[in-house]
Amino acid sequence: MTISSSLNAGVAGLSSNATRLATISDNIANSSTRGYKRVEAEFSAMVTSGSTGTYTAGGVRTTTNRLISEHGALVTTNNATDLAVRGTGFLPVAQATEVLAGNGNPQMYMTTTASFRLDAEGYLRTDSGLMLLGWPANADSSIPTFARDTSASLQPIQIALNQYLSEPTTAITLGVNLPATETTAGASGAALDLPVEYFDNLGRSEALNVSFTPTVPGSGSSNEWTVEITDSASGGAVIGDYTIIFDNTPGAGGTLASVSAPISSGGTYDPVAGSIIVTAAGGPIELTIGQLFTNGGLTQRSDSFAPLNIAKNGSPAGNMTSVEVDESGLVYAFFDTGITSVIFQIPLVDVPNPNGMIALNNQVFQPSAESGSFFLWDAGDGPTGEIVPYAREESTTDVAAELTDMIQTQRAYSSNAKVIQTVDEMLQETTNIKR
Repeated sequence: MTISSSLNAGVAGLSSNATRLATISDNIANSSTRGYKRVEAEFSAMVTSGSTGTYTAGGVRTTTNRLISEHGALVTTNNATDLAVRGTGFLPVAQATEVLAGNGNPQMYMTTTASFRLDAEGYLRTDSGLMLLGWPANADSSIPTFARDTSASLQPIQIALNQYLSEPTTAITLGVNLPATETTAGASGAALDLPVEYFDNLGRSEALNVSFTPTVPGSGSSNEWTVEITDSASGGAVIGDYTIIFDNTPGAGGTLASVSAPISSGGTYDPVAGSIIVTAAGGPIELTIGQLFTNGGLTQRSDSFAPLNIAKNGSPAGNMTSVEVDESGLVYAFFDTGITSVIFQIPLVDVPNPNGMIALNNQVFQPSAESGSFFLWDAGDGPTGEIVPYAREESTTDVAAELTDMIQTQRAYSSNAKVIQTVDEMLQETTNIKR
């Protein structure tokens, strides 16, 4: 009967608008929840009319859809490990309870923003118990190659702020002026010593002693020196010795003219790089002494012995002081000695249909059959966006739009209630006719 179908349609309208009001109330309640993705109620008509010419009301039904693909505005914070995603992609996280239980690989979940802090055990985690996942770096700060279609290689990021790190010295630059008066007849011929500190593979301070001995001729000037390099870590053993001659022409006077092959030890002089390689106890060290006929490196002028530019790489052992994440997802550890080391890489997770994922508490999502299989990308590569440190993503709720929808929903609900009231009155009239 058509009048009874009107009653069913009115009831369906009440139910559908109640569902829409529920989504609106959820959106408004989470308007200040960072990382919240708003929910939308979609109405669809139900048609039950046949071909007899009599119309039967079918009513309406609703489906709800969480718009996970929408992005909220990013706001700046003062915490280096407050992270947000600008563009496509999700941060991989795991539940702390699963990680600490130690039952194999924890389930990977996804979020677009979170505030991570170091806990007592050094894990980066949120107040709600989410731990940030990433790939561990090698000792040389390189990232190994991992499978991108599985989360098995991801590990909870754990940082030991009390750890030590050092870098061995592999290159030293010698900018030294040797006195031209020491290679003239009648000079004393005394050796000039220059100790240069370097750091070995364990961060210990060692020294290369570079001894410059002039060749004193019977008359005139030789412009020749013997350079001997010894290593304190090897008990003072000679690791390099050379004969060098300086030019004395008007145009290039005082610059290196030649460097002989090593007398007993050391690498051959490379005129292109202007360097020699010596092997200390901790490994090879490249000594840059300057190119031929140039003013860089070793020179011979005036009557003074002057170390003008002694530079080296490497550093002693130092304490980790802070941790930061860059836009490509690399996690850097900073040490009080000035060293910066990559310790993890955070990938971004991408799925074909983000809106098909399962929404869980705390703005966390889980892949499903509707979302499609996930893939792990380097941030900024492929379809993914960037990881933004010192930032959080705001809720995607537009309060003004939600209030407008609420007014429309209220009116629609009242109208459906009026339909039910009218149907009730008409049925009452029908009952009265029978009497």
